[in-house]
Amino acid sequence: MSDTPPIRLTQYSHGAGCGCKISPKVLESILGSGVNAPHPRLVVGYQSKDDAAVFDMGGGRAVISTTDFFMPIVDDPFDFGRIASVNAISDVYAMGGAPLLAIAILGWPLSKLPAEVAARVLDGSRAACADAGIPLAGGHSIDAPEPIFGLAVTGDVALEHLKRNDRALPGCQLFLTKPLGVGLVTTAQKRGLAEPEDVGRAVRQMTTLNDAGAAFGKLPGVRALTDVTGFGLLGHLVEMCEGSGVSAVVDFARVPRLPNTDRYIAADCSPGGADRNWESYGHHISPLTDAQRALLCDPQTSGGLLAAVEPHEVNAFLKTASACGLKLEPIGRIVPAQHPLVLVQ
Repeated sequence: MSDTPPIRLTQYSHGAGCGCKISPKVLESILGSGVNAPHPRLVVGYQSKDDAAVFDMGGGRAVISTTDFFMPIVDDPFDFGRIASVNAISDVYAMGGAPLLAIAILGWPLSKLPAEVAARVLDGSRAACADAGIPLAGGHSIDAPEPIFGLAVTGDVALEHLKRNDRALPGCQLFLTKPLGVGLVTTAQKRGLAEPEDVGRAVRQMTTLNDAGAAFGKLPGVRALTDVTGFGLLGHLVEMCEGSGVSAVVDFARVPRLPNTDRYIAADCSPGGADRNWESYGHHISPLTDAQRALLCDPQTSGGLLAAVEPHEVNAFLKTASACGLKLEPIGRIVPAQHPLVLVQ
């Protein structure tokens, strides 16, 4: 038996998963107020802060283009590859589309980690792509100071089924397809405080495709759709409200959460990204308790879809969700624009 200790990928990176994302406030300063000259076939660009770019191909169809990559959120390289890939593919589903193919993005510290470990990351990515029914068609790699992995994903969608994050209307009910708390659990794991079953549950969630988004795209009553990742539930809801010119009310008790999140909040296992998130958009939110803020600002990696659904379409939405294996209930509603932008009850 080898005396070599197992490699822990999370020890080789300063951040983890979507918690590595630049905060909304800093990102705003990077992008600035300048906009590209409008292109007549670019349906969705970065101005609306949506999940992917969308380009009109003619004939009623559009191509979806997105990329997402980050540093390890788990120690197992196969799981890291799966999680990063499922997370990237999610952006296509969040637009109501279906993925076509993926290209890998790999940064690897060859002086610190064997190439064989990177090969296992790619094995995990191929498994995730196979689950989505798409090929991992190529990629690009560099020697980097920290391990980084992700995908550039191309998808397509009928323009009539395209979903955006800035079309919510007052009266819409809000639904979230995955529970919150991934950042709390993985931070607790890094500190040696997480229960193995909680870690396993979080990994299973992060490796579950958001393919229900393609089915939601066919429902006209799904007015707005986005996935919840590094900015936390409140950050992505703020983007939806700002883009749509509306506000939202969230029923905190009905927000789904992973088991034992209260324990990890009490143990101060909130990742640094949660504080950066609050600093960026807390002025848009009603006063919160520390526990509410820790959960609702928790950076999610490969999080669920957030949908704003018109009241008359809720039954059809829930039926579609059930067919996709999801049991959902509303977590809030969209209301006319008011201050604060998001009220948590």
